[in-house]
Formats: sequence, C-alpha cells, structure tokens
Amino acid sequence: MADEPEQSHDGMDGRADPQGPVVFAYDGSDLAKLAIREAARLLGPGRDALVLTIWQPFDVTFVPRVQLKVNAADAAEVRDAAQQTADDGASLAKEAGFSARGVELQVSPTWKGIVHAAEEHDASLIVLGSHGRSGISGVLLGSVAEAVAGHSDRSVLVVHRRD
Repeated sequence: MADEPEQSHDGMDGRADPQGPVVFAYDGSDLAKLAIREAARLLGPGRDALVLTIWQPFDVTFVPRVQLKVNAADAAEVRDAAQQTADDGASLAKEAGFSARGVELQVSPTWKGIVHAAEEHDASLIVLGSHGRSGISGVLLGSVAEAVAGHSDRSVLVVHRRD
C-alpha cells in the first residue's frame, strides 16, 4: 500500500532485523567455535552476526590458521591474520545458520573492543567462550568474559567447555 511507511533495513544483509546482530568474540580457539555452535543451537537460524577478532601488535591473542606464520612485530601481518581468523569464524557462523561477516579490530584491552563493537553495531547479544580461569590465575590474568559482562549493557552469553 502506498500509505504504509517504508520499512527500515537494519540487518547487515539488507533484511530488517529488529533484534540487532549477535556479536561473537572469536579468537579461533576450540572454545570460540563451541560458542558459535551453542549460540546457533539456542537462537536458531537466520540471525545477523558479526564475528569479531581483537588484536594488538606484539601480542597475538588469537589462534591464526595453522598454515599462517605471523610476525607479531609486523602490524600489517597481525591485522591480516586477525581478519582471516574472523573470516574463518564467520564461515563457521554461516554454516551454523547465521548471516555473518568477520571483522578485525585493533584495541586493548580485548574486552573494550568487544563492548565497543557491540555498541557500535547495536548488538542484541554478545557471545563468547570462557576459559574458566579461577583462583589466583583468574585474578592475575583477568577474565575477558567477566569484563565484557561487567561493562556492557548488552546481554552476554558465556559458553563454557563441557568436560
């Protein structure tokens, strides 16, 4: 009808997505892969997703493809490896039923990048895996999952390894 307002298209693929995308914090680890699969199981197919890999020069905190050798002192190499890692995660998310794209982001600390990306993209949910550090190592190393949950006003799904 001519009198109906035009529908906005907020989704990354041009579809309307009133829920906002899911942001996956993805470091290439088995736990990050599990988080994508678990979110797909819980949410079902069809959601938009942003698969985010955070990086810093001299501190490669993600797991690059096996065949990649990354010189941590070369920011361009680290950025490229981070993008490839995010793209690999986006492929997994697509296989799981999401409409996904991978994004690399240089920021420190990691939790700030995740929270910032979720805000920037008006995410409805942040999904990440927790390595489950506790005790003194958790205090000394910090917890990205705990920091994201504590600093974001978005819902956060923390996926734990089931051993």
